[in-house]
Amino acid sequence: MSESFLIPETQKGIIYHEVNGPLIYGDISVPKPKPNEILVNVKYSGVCHSDLHIWKGDWPASPKLPLVGGHEGAGIVVAKGSLVNNFEIGDYAGIKWLNGSCLGCEYCQLGYEINCAKSVISGVTHDGTFQQYATADALQAAHIPKGTDLAKVAPILCAGVTVYRALKTADLRPGQWVAIPGAGGGLGTCAIQYAKAMGLRVLAIDGGDEKRKTCIELGAEVYIDFLKEKNVVDKVIESTEGGPHGVLNVSVSELAITQSVSYIRPLGKIVLVGMPPNAVLRVPVFDQVVKSFEIKGTSVGNRLDTREAIDFFTRGLIKMPINIVPLSQVSKVFDLMIEGKISGRYVVDTSN
Repeated sequence: MSESFLIPETQKGIIYHEVNGPLIYGDISVPKPKPNEILVNVKYSGVCHSDLHIWKGDWPASPKLPLVGGHEGAGIVVAKGSLVNNFEIGDYAGIKWLNGSCLGCEYCQLGYEINCAKSVISGVTHDGTFQQYATADALQAAHIPKGTDLAKVAPILCAGVTVYRALKTADLRPGQWVAIPGAGGGLGTCAIQYAKAMGLRVLAIDGGDEKRKTCIELGAEVYIDFLKEKNVVDKVIESTEGGPHGVLNVSVSELAITQSVSYIRPLGKIVLVGMPPNAVLRVPVFDQVVKSFEIKGTSVGNRLDTREAIDFFTRGLIKMPINIVPLSQVSKVFDLMIEGKISGRYVVDTSN
């Protein structure tokens, strides 16, 4: 016998009516799922740097307005559309950055669903997870095993999936070095753990003693503090005996991304994940030809990546360092991001 839930007409949420406008915490309507959608009672939502960029208008994206941001929501399915047959009421589900896609175009069929021209993005073109109830296409929503800690799994739905996909894109072998600029942030702390679980050696780059402690505890062999190190490039090459085999650029620093071109090992792979506003990567053609390294960009993962990334978490291989704050405090988390004071991942509790 399936469960049933009493669904209210209104809920608490964070909404803004213009880019970089006031973030308003208050009562908004509960959305109704379309035939292909599930309605999730969001218990927790991670706060991603992308949410900040969309709100500020940093990227060439056109969000729907008014907009509820957020795209790392974990909760319980409380209603579903008439066409949904892969979720049941009461199941645990996750709402991701990629809320929906056509599943029929060449990109979807190749597993690059995020490149679909008809993609629907949570917290950009579709109201996201900074609310107590949110909808998602059932075919793109993530299945979460019952009993999972919903607060800790929430960031896996973006941060975890994103870095896991990036590591797969880097195509490194166990025992090889991967450098992670921005290792102490939300994406970076995930990346360290996934890299270790995949058998890689991790060199973490970030600033400050608190982030050093976090990175080393999570499994980084080497930590380079860019605030103290006079020549980051030389130190990276020295520490990895010739440069890392791969680089996961999760930093939002244009300088950090540019430096990776100088310290990458010949035949290495640089994967771009972080997107500093208006950043440009300049690469000496001579160096790229002679060293024969690759530069790739990658966004969030597909449905398979999501399932695998969650599996790493549920097997206890990934332990998210999180700070839980009330939903009403999203703007304060954004302030910490702007000030560069985020260590780990902030998660909002939608119940207050």
